[in-house]
Amino acid sequence: MKIEKVKFERLKMPLLSPFQTSFGTETDREFILVSVYGDGLVGYAECVAMDSPVYNEETIDTAWHVAEQFIIPKVLETELDSPEDFSNIFSWIRKNNMAKSAVESAIWDLYAKQKGLTLSEALGGEKEEIEVGVSIGIEPTVDGLLKKVEGFLAEGYKKIKIKIKPGVDVDRVKAIREQFGYDVPLMADANSAYTLADLETLKRLDQYGLIMIEQPLAHDDIVDHAKLQSELETPICLDESIHSLEDARKAIELGSCKIINIKIGRVGGLTQAKKIHDLCQEKGIPVWCGGMLESGIGRAHNIAIASLFNFTIPGDTSASKKYWAEDIIEPEVVLSKPGIVAVPKEPGIGYSLRQDIVDKYLLYSKVYSR
Repeated sequence: MKIEKVKFERLKMPLLSPFQTSFGTETDREFILVSVYGDGLVGYAECVAMDSPVYNEETIDTAWHVAEQFIIPKVLETELDSPEDFSNIFSWIRKNNMAKSAVESAIWDLYAKQKGLTLSEALGGEKEEIEVGVSIGIEPTVDGLLKKVEGFLAEGYKKIKIKIKPGVDVDRVKAIREQFGYDVPLMADANSAYTLADLETLKRLDQYGLIMIEQPLAHDDIVDHAKLQSELETPICLDESIHSLEDARKAIELGSCKIINIKIGRVGGLTQAKKIHDLCQEKGIPVWCGGMLESGIGRAHNIAIASLFNFTIPGDTSASKKYWAEDIIEPEVVLSKPGIVAVPKEPGIGYSLRQDIVDKYLLYSKVYSR
């Protein structure tokens, strides 16, 4: 593969409604749209770094800087056989996984298009459709939360995830169970908001039959999570703590979790995401694909990775209309049937870019050439 040109476009798109987690509220989403060019084709991806370093150490600005100074020059001067090879040439860069993923994932899309394969096929995916769930931020009121849950259940979503934080946790889970029963697949995502001092609160969640509690403790911890998992019946799912294949191996060996959330950006790209998937499959650890409020480009990559065999839990790849008045792809991501998204059959990510929508929300752009 020979990459002839790379384009970065920074966009700012308004969310349909505010999205609150334990570390803040988002009303819009800034991200970098990445385009890589070769053989008359274009591969697309999205950098999911946030505008402040609250989820991990990266921001949109740092990701742009690292990509511009260290990743893109190497990509443009190198000709290799596969996306895995491109992933290896900047593996020496410590962390900055979202910067790496943004470029490497676009190369995967270009590679699949050059080979006439869907991105799912290029990755080894086997599914023609995936089950999807929905993520609900911290609502101001319990009634507001229940109304949202009711609406998403009516649309057939296969999993309901709610965000929690200290003081806004057990009451929310209890209310959902009382109104909708225990057959609803329900999980709680804490985004690292608790410590072991909150053990009794977290143990109270055991009675509500949750699929999992996601990342209850510190964002870089696997030791205390092992202690917590030994005290809980509910499976712990790790998210922020897993940045690499080695992190996943150590967490599994320590008993820190029973489930892992694989986010492409967090782990450094599709190559690493696939390696973590394969390890978890070997060890009997189910995985699922989390979301970062992606536009349709990022969602397309999530759909492709979630087509792999061991993604057995519905992910957060809900329809475009949940977040956006208009998405930057066509067709938009839709439910092909209740709670189901069809894996595209066109080459690459299987969606076309709406440049008119990109231009509408564009802040600035830059092109890098050989």
